[in-house]
Amino acid sequence: MKISNRLTTRLTIAAACGALALTSMMGGSTTFAAPAAVKAEPVSPGGPAMVRRLTPSQYQQIISDVFGPDIKLGGRFEPDVRKDGLLAVGTSGISVSISGLAQYDTMARTIASQVVDEQHRAALIPCKPANTRQPDEACARQFLEKAGRMLYRRPLTQQELQLRVAAAGEAATTLKNFYSGLSLSLAGMLSSSQFLFRHEMSEADPENPGMRRLDSYSKAQRLSFFLWNTAPDSALLAAAESGEIQTKKGLEKQVTRMLASPRLEDGVRAFFTDMLEFDRFANFAKDPQIYPKFTGAAADDAQEQTLRTIVDQVLTQNGDYRDLFTTRKTFLTPLLGSLYSVPVAKVTANGAPDQWTPYEYPEGDPRGVGILTQASFVALHSHPGRSSPTVRGKAVREVLLCQRVPDPPGNVAFNVVQDTADPVYKTARARLKAHATEAMCTGCHKITDPIGLAMENFDSAAGFRTRENGETIDTTGDLNGKKYNDAIGLGQAIHDDPATASCLVNKLFAYASGRTATRAEREWMAFMVKGFADGGYRIPSLMRQISTSDAFYRVKDQAEETKAADASAAEKK
Repeated sequence: MKISNRLTTRLTIAAACGALALTSMMGGSTTFAAPAAVKAEPVSPGGPAMVRRLTPSQYQQIISDVFGPDIKLGGRFEPDVRKDGLLAVGTSGISVSISGLAQYDTMARTIASQVVDEQHRAALIPCKPANTRQPDEACARQFLEKAGRMLYRRPLTQQELQLRVAAAGEAATTLKNFYSGLSLSLAGMLSSSQFLFRHEMSEADPENPGMRRLDSYSKAQRLSFFLWNTAPDSALLAAAESGEIQTKKGLEKQVTRMLASPRLEDGVRAFFTDMLEFDRFANFAKDPQIYPKFTGAAADDAQEQTLRTIVDQVLTQNGDYRDLFTTRKTFLTPLLGSLYSVPVAKVTANGAPDQWTPYEYPEGDPRGVGILTQASFVALHSHPGRSSPTVRGKAVREVLLCQRVPDPPGNVAFNVVQDTADPVYKTARARLKAHATEAMCTGCHKITDPIGLAMENFDSAAGFRTRENGETIDTTGDLNGKKYNDAIGLGQAIHDDPATASCLVNKLFAYASGRTATRAEREWMAFMVKGFADGGYRIPSLMRQISTSDAFYRVKDQAEETKAADASAAEKK
């Protein structure tokens, strides 16, 4: 297999960093691009079955799907952990703390009490007890069996169901209230690991002797969280129960149905929210003395602007993913318009100041060149009181190209770079040039700063400027040898770089499977990258390609994997 363009780029960056090793963003392994020679889909050995904690958005969406959107949660979530660039990968390696369990218990009780209250019980509970002051085993069983199937993403075992029914009965007897007993039993279900964690189970693959695959319910679960960011619906669970989902025709039927659903937007939004690190907005702020316009509402609008731009480009238009870095089309509110210096009249929809309005920047306008000139990127990847070409360049490398840039050594002095009040060096370029004379800094600044400097026309709050401290800002630079004059040229360079597409494929797979691709999956991942290119870099087509592939659901036998790891360790001794 030829060395990919992505790997060639990686070696170039490693050389530029000198003694500092620069590894791939995706778990330290190569981000695989596709050789032209790959034609038929290769056989993949697969990876381990995963156990992943529900993300806050998944938890909320499941509760809304099962019990209705008006159910309040009444608690808070522990923060997720980002691993290999994605929170979705981090969910496979985290547990729940004691305080986290207490919060889950609080939410479970709050939700359950609403489900059985007088406002909701008629719609959510399919039966009525013979006596509201006594247990009713038949009614409790009917409700708990139905709710449990949706919450656990599979039918409850008879033992699980009987325990829940018995718990409801005992509590109803003690409290002398059927609905209170049902509430406590439901709360126990909502705080159980079977609900809070996505457990995947494997089985022997009858069509491939010696190999294993996800069982039908695990397969439905992986597919649904990937495409819709929520638990399987009734139709998908029915396909799992009948075994239809384990057939090629049955799987394709479900994938086609799900890709055609409006809920696909939820899945796309969830993926890009994770990939673009929008969780960082939770602890994000600008210096109000310097940037009074950048309020919490502006930060919320910044995220929504980018997500609307993405959904329009990759779903509504079914366009080329790479065009996200060159498009002049976006959506604005008056608040964002004031940040970007766009006249309010052009971004006010039907006289309503809070509505979103489609907006297209004039050709050649450097303020609106793809999502990298939006506040969700230039403001997020800046300091509270000043911009940072290094931080922005590092973000492009890591978030969009899957190329990890090492952190700076602990003893580096940043006083020259941070001197913006009455600086000797008037522009960020001049300050960075002076700072980079330190031997330990030069290498990695060469691969970040030429990218970030192209965005220096945007201050820390995304406001557009052409001068800093009275001097004209120089926005020239290069990306992997491709030179450009400004953010417009940078967007085109990212659009054209092979690593942009291969990074997206690798991150989408990692997001969907909960793990990064291994070297044993090199050929299959290369096939996916080539398919993405051949399909015009369209994300729905890529999602179909991944979700209909046997390799996506293949599970490596854990005993064999342990045996191989032990053998490898023995060889090294």
